[in-house]
Formats: sequence, C-alpha cells, structure tokens
Amino acid sequence: MDRKIFSYWFTTHLALLSLLFNDVVSSFPSGYNDGPKNGYNNGYNNGHNGGYNNGHGSRGYGMISNLDYRFYDRSCPRLQMMVKSGVWRAFKDDSRIAASLLRLHFHDCFVNGCDGSILLDDSEDFKGEKNALPNRNSVRGFDVIEDIKTDIESACPLTVSCADIVALAAREAVVLTGGPYWPVPLGRRDSLTASEQAANTNLPSPFEPLENITAKFVSLGLDFKDVVVLSGAHTIGFAQCFVFKHRLFNFKGSGQPDPNLAASSDLLSKLTDTCPNVDSSNSNLAALDAASVVKFDNAYYVNLMNNVGLLDSDQILMSDSNAAALVKSYSENPYLFSRDFAVSMVKMGNIGVMTGSDGVIRAKCGFPG
Repeated sequence: MDRKIFSYWFTTHLALLSLLFNDVVSSFPSGYNDGPKNGYNNGYNNGHNGGYNNGHGSRGYGMISNLDYRFYDRSCPRLQMMVKSGVWRAFKDDSRIAASLLRLHFHDCFVNGCDGSILLDDSEDFKGEKNALPNRNSVRGFDVIEDIKTDIESACPLTVSCADIVALAAREAVVLTGGPYWPVPLGRRDSLTASEQAANTNLPSPFEPLENITAKFVSLGLDFKDVVVLSGAHTIGFAQCFVFKHRLFNFKGSGQPDPNLAASSDLLSKLTDTCPNVDSSNSNLAALDAASVVKFDNAYYVNLMNNVGLLDSDQILMSDSNAAALVKSYSENPYLFSRDFAVSMVKMGNIGVMTGSDGVIRAKCGFPG
C-alpha cells in the first residue's frame, strides 16, 4: 500500500476510533471511574422495589429528576476533587467528622428537602434548624462545609450550591471510611430560609416507634427498605449518653437494664462506665458500633442480630419480621448492604430538590444572601 494512502487511512480510522471512545466515556457520570466498579447499575435496576420510577424519575445513572451527574463538568471541573480534599483534611484531624458529615446530609434532606437549609444561621426572618432539638449540640460539620465552600468560591464563584457540597461530602465521608462509592447527581439549589419547627417535626427520633419512623420516610418518597438500609449509617459515629441511658439503668421503668444489653455483660459494663447514672454524663459519647467505630461496614447489622444495637431505633428493627429479614441478609452479605446503601443515598439525595431558577447559589453557606 502506498505510504501516503496508508497514512491517510490510519489517521482517519484513528480519529473515528477516538470519537467512538469519547462517546462511550461520556455516557458515564462524572467521577464514576473514581469509585469501585461494583456493578451499581445492576444495583439500581434490581435494588428497591419500584426504584426511581416511584415518583423519582428514571432508574440508572442517567438523569434523576432535574439533577445531572455532569452538572459542573464545565463550570467547575475540579469540584469533586476539592470536596474530597476538604473532607480528607478534616478527617485527618478528627475521625468523627465522617459520621457527622453523613448525618448532616440526612438531617438536611429530611427537613424541606436537600436544600442546604440546615447550614443557615438564625436571622431576623427565621429561626433556623441548627438549634432544633434533634440538632442542638449534636449536628456537626458546618465549619468543614464552609471551608470547602470557600475553596470552591475561589475557583468557581457563585456556581456550586451548598446543598451539592453537603451531598458530595457525605459520599466522600463514606468512601473514606471504607464504604461504597456512588455517583452523586448534582444541580441542587440552596434555600433562602430554614425552619426550626420543621426540623423538630420531620426528623425521626431514636425514641419513636418503628411505625412513626417509617411514616416519616414514606412521606418523603422513601420506603421501608430505605429505613433499614439508611439505619446502617450507624456503623460509624457516636451517640450522646442521654439518648440511650434509660436502656442501661431503667428500661421501660423497670429499674433494670434492657435484658438484651444485660445479656452482654462486657458491653453493659463499658457503657455504664462511659455513661454513669448521673446527669453530668448525658453528653458523653459512646460508639454506635463499638466493633468498628470508624469503619463503614456491615457490623451494625451483626450487632442487631446479637441484640446489642445501641439505640432503641436500631434494635427495634428486629421486632419486625420484614426488617429482621433484611438485617439478617445485610449481616451475612456486606456487598449487598454496600449496594443497597448506595441506592438509598441517591434516593435520599433527591428529596425535595430545587433546580433551575428556584432557590439561590449562596456565597457563604451560613447566610441566605
């Protein structure tokens, strides 16, 4: 073959191959290749009954509602790396922050949607969510989100919402502690207001019966399976003693410890040492999952199978046959839990989002303007 003809043929086919490759790569969400390839597409198609067709748009890793996995690819291409770096810096100084960032996302989404309202300070116009009973002296990570926002504003001013930063930080916190990766759909807008009353009303309480907790999930478009799956976030983090102290000393007014905890004398002894029966111990901290305090795994479900879940709202899952069956499955199959947790987190992150011209992009996460 003539050298010029061969050169033209080779260049043409190389260009076509390049175009085909780019088209294939662009079909994946931004950042997808940063995470483990554990077949999450199969998880979205075979995970929760109804999937995202139950009022949440299409399934899979394309567009969910009006959110887009590649929303900032052009306007802020380094966004995900900046969030990852910010979470890592915080985690190096305080390993507890991983659980705090995950909880921050949960508490944001359950109060008027995933709109960054939990980050707002009180103003003359409203009392915010920070001092609501479920959040006061409990929810943390505001400074971490604000630090990340400051970095992002330097690179991409008035482009990235605080709500999206919270969603990405929660994912990075889970990955950093050994949990699953999931692509986060983006494009949320920030709210202009917050509501202490809504936080007091909407957030599930560890003291509520399972029926009430489930009702709060269902009212937001989640389901019973999501209750069990998202409870697995308690595989990392801590609880203040006042939340479970009654189980140590006066379970259901008996003057005795909860028989389930009493059956594990070592655990009961450690908990009573951490949380003596005096008011001054109320704010002391105990690990939600003592078996693996800062490792995101399925040990939480193993604990429930052994009747040593720390909170009432944890151990109560074993009182329902359907929940108990899921707990058993997750205790035996960590990969199943990781897959389903990723599915539920994307569902939760889609609650009540504002997009397009609704809401704002805040310059500082603590202020609505």
